[in-house]
Amino acid sequence: MKWKVVVIGKPALAYARAGIADYLSRLKHYTPVEIQYLKDAGSVAGNTERLLAASEGCLRVVLDERGKSLTTAGLVDWVSSRAMDGTVKQVAVLIGGADGHNKQMREQAGLLLNLSTLTLQHELALLVFLEQLYRVHTVMRGEPYHR
Repeated sequence: MKWKVVVIGKPALAYARAGIADYLSRLKHYTPVEIQYLKDAGSVAGNTERLLAASEGCLRVVLDERGKSLTTAGLVDWVSSRAMDGTVKQVAVLIGGADGHNKQMREQAGLLLNLSTLTLQHELALLVFLEQLYRVHTVMRGEPYHR
């Protein structure tokens, strides 16, 4: 299963960029991950159009505060079941801009996922998601990172 992470805006924080690069480097040993940064359209509706277009044909995971809260084990189960059934070829993880996602975007989600009850900047949400994706893949392989 391939992963495509589509984000409104590029990370500005140096430590976030470094962490993102670190987890992308780690993940390449487990699964293909592509990050696509989109310019902010200036409106939630415009960002929705861009995110939907960039994720066409993918199972969409929308990161949103209204989403489902999963434990790491729950995320492992979700990823494992999609990988095992063989029908999902690519998952697109969608991270909105400063104003988040609208109802139209949330309705397009195969999974509406809440990373935290705290509000996170998009670049920190990206870093947290990549770390969890790495953790998921180490758990699936029975490796000790998860401890």
